[in-house]
Amino acid sequence: MINITLPDGSRKPFDDYPTGLDVAKSISEGLARDCVAMEIDGSLLDLNRAIKNDAAVRLITTRDDEALDIMRHSAAHVMAMAVLNLYPDARLTIGPVVEDGFYYDIDMEPLSEEAFAGIEAEMKRIVKAKMPIERREVSKAEALAFYKDEPYKTEMISDLADGTISFYQQGNFTDLCRGPHVPHTGFVRSFKLMRVSGAYWRADQSKAQLQRIYGTAFFDKKKLKAYLKFLEEAKKRNHRKIGAAMDLFSFHDDAPGMPFFHPKGMDVWNALLDFWRDAHREAGYVETKTPIILQRGLWEKSGHWENYRENMYTTEVDDQAYAIKPMNCPGGMLLYSTRPHSYRELPIRAAEIGLVHRHELSGVLNGLFRVRAFHQDDAHLFMMPDQIQAEIIDLLRLEERVYSKFGLGFHLELSTRPEKSIGTDEQWELATSGLRSALDAYGKEYRINEGDGAFYGPKIDLHIKDALGRTWQCGTIQLDMSLPERFDLTYVGADNEKHRPIMLHRTVFGSIERFLGILIEHFEGKFPLWLAPVQAVLLPINDDLVPFAREVATTMTDAGLRVEVDDRTESLNRKIREAQLAKTPLILTCGAKEQAAGTVSVRTLDGTVRYGIPLARFIEQTTAHVAERRLNLDLFNE
Repeated sequence: MINITLPDGSRKPFDDYPTGLDVAKSISEGLARDCVAMEIDGSLLDLNRAIKNDAAVRLITTRDDEALDIMRHSAAHVMAMAVLNLYPDARLTIGPVVEDGFYYDIDMEPLSEEAFAGIEAEMKRIVKAKMPIERREVSKAEALAFYKDEPYKTEMISDLADGTISFYQQGNFTDLCRGPHVPHTGFVRSFKLMRVSGAYWRADQSKAQLQRIYGTAFFDKKKLKAYLKFLEEAKKRNHRKIGAAMDLFSFHDDAPGMPFFHPKGMDVWNALLDFWRDAHREAGYVETKTPIILQRGLWEKSGHWENYRENMYTTEVDDQAYAIKPMNCPGGMLLYSTRPHSYRELPIRAAEIGLVHRHELSGVLNGLFRVRAFHQDDAHLFMMPDQIQAEIIDLLRLEERVYSKFGLGFHLELSTRPEKSIGTDEQWELATSGLRSALDAYGKEYRINEGDGAFYGPKIDLHIKDALGRTWQCGTIQLDMSLPERFDLTYVGADNEKHRPIMLHRTVFGSIERFLGILIEHFEGKFPLWLAPVQAVLLPINDDLVPFAREVATTMTDAGLRVEVDDRTESLNRKIREAQLAKTPLILTCGAKEQAAGTVSVRTLDGTVRYGIPLARFIEQTTAHVAERRLNLDLFNE
């Protein structure tokens, strides 16, 4: 007799070993048709697995959060089967689920998106057949024998520990996989192949380049249609296209992955950093600056050489090894160590906008989102143990104030110790509990992200949400007790003895380049007035009014506004249209009436027009709006 306990606490007895499908059918046939998998004692398993012991079982239906990833994993297998049916010489590697879909890396001839229609047609045939997806367990030796002619699968199996290995089969297609999967291919109802790119086997440039085919899948057509519509909206907001159109930044082959900021891009950059500096000054920070290149010994001491070496650029000068800094932390440690410190000084809040370089594979570079050179708005906070909670709460409030200025919400995650780490168990436990207690006191909901902390300490990550509902991890707060020990940092306590400070690493924007890219897409280039590269453009309606427009521009510039005059011999309507395409917040028409009355007529991007505004009042209200860094352009509404 096997007893199954359901989530509502009810128990169902079975005379034989039931499968998850048997349990579902014992409740209703409709439930059974909608089930994709089951959860037993916290583990997700295939619905057709036999349950051989009394267990608590939760049935996973198409409406549960876990179901979509399970189905997308099966969709990757359907796609791989379709590719093999059409390209028999192809060799499979791995096909994981990723955010918003799945991909499969395949060793095959170069593929173009024109081939997608044929692959999708073959996938539809496989889906329509509703082929059962069945798990088979074999020994490692049997698995190696099965894949003796498949070099990638053989390599993967060889890396596994001895023991049972699982295969999944649908029709004549078999793949090495942990699972779980949906019961049959018919669950892969609505799918689309998205793009193809190159990827090196195991991210090693010395190994074979593969074809990485991306796809997505949903349980119904409406959700797929909504997702594709979302992608179209995201495409319109692509920061690379908007950045080029607005003349903000560019990339060049001579420095791959390293952005060049143009004058208008620097206007946005400086406005962003002016705000950052004001917010940090109010929060009690001092600003520091450390060198971009430091000796290898320093990186060995910090642990970066051992744990981060593959991402660092190195060089040799006078027979001495150096590394360009991928992080600002070691320089911050040296700054603290330059003189003795008293407990009366603590906490010390030292911020740095540091230029860092990290080696990224060319295939992952993505505009401002993934670069090799960027500025990180680090800060290192040194404190006594009893100051931890208050400092973290203050940090969270600072981040909240900063993000709200852009209309960005956020959620919190606590990331715990990864497999590869430095420091003692006691240090990690103290650091993790310190972050957890601060989050509890802060009072906002947070998630636990097991094993995703930094190698030197646990962290709180802040994931902001943009106008399209996408989330981006930007801010982070990391409690580190290892680096102060490695650098022998101390302060003199009230007992006149030396003590080890606790240190917090933290960022608000994270990578400033990436944050700017996020803002471009969040606002679709229509920045708040205080952040816009050109805040106003003046359009004289004829050549005779150009001097008047320039005079107004000078007055506005003297008041601290960023202004241009469009004195081209184009029609006024064309100038207005081009100013709108350039996302200029304020478009001022300068005509004879305005010149005579000392006024301006103002058009905003939402199409609102205000006529005959006295120039002095316009400048007063506009500069006040900019000084307050308001989010919405609500000028002249009284």
